[in-house]
Amino acid sequence: MSTTQTSTALLSCHGLVKTFGGLHAVDGVDFDLYEGEIRGLVGPNGSGKSTMINVLSGHLTLDDGQIRLDGVATERLQPHRIAELGMARTYQIPRPFGTLTVRENVEVAAHFGASEPQPDDVHDEAQRWLEFVGLAGVADELPDTITLHQRKLLELGRALATRPRVLFLDEVLAGLNPRELAHGIDLVRRIGSLGVSIVVVEHLMRVILDLCEHLTVLNFGKVIAQGEPEACLREDAVVKAYLGDAHA
Repeated sequence: MSTTQTSTALLSCHGLVKTFGGLHAVDGVDFDLYEGEIRGLVGPNGSGKSTMINVLSGHLTLDDGQIRLDGVATERLQPHRIAELGMARTYQIPRPFGTLTVRENVEVAAHFGASEPQPDDVHDEAQRWLEFVGLAGVADELPDTITLHQRKLLELGRALATRPRVLFLDEVLAGLNPRELAHGIDLVRRIGSLGVSIVVVEHLMRVILDLCEHLTVLNFGKVIAQGEPEACLREDAVVKAYLGDAHA
């Protein structure tokens, strides 16, 4: 599961700041992601993980700092422009268009990720990813009629249809039973094998330890540890963040 890192990160972030009133949800974060890497982004509830994804994907405006995707500054770009450059994300709670079929949901995403989409290309791209995530058999169903596991897979399919180079998975495996979880972990590995660089936001440490080569740990919007997952999780600052002073 090792990755050969180049000298230049595919995604490079420096001094990221996002505030809400007096609250620093992201506070001076430096973060790099390399080609082909699967990196975990973890921390207690309220540590700033989802805010980080929202900032990086353009859904929230950055207050300060720099974001470079393959050398291109993205911190002032709209989400659709960032998607066109190769960045995609999922949501903790699936957000499909309820009146569109599973297939149509993926086709919309394929439109979103292409600068000049053609109907045949969009249809073929949607079919490719429906088959990849295992939803081809329910392609003509509405999202409300499929299972939670399938709606999570739909989130993945929609994200992949935008042709990402960088993919943020925001608790996409949460709420799954053990069999579904094992399938989800295997699917994320398969996505990584396609050359997609992945950031996994997850509370389930089984997922982090199974998938991730490197780890970034946040607490109160700041990075408190980075490095090899098991070593990071043993650091006093990380133990304290999760369990309190008595356990550090």
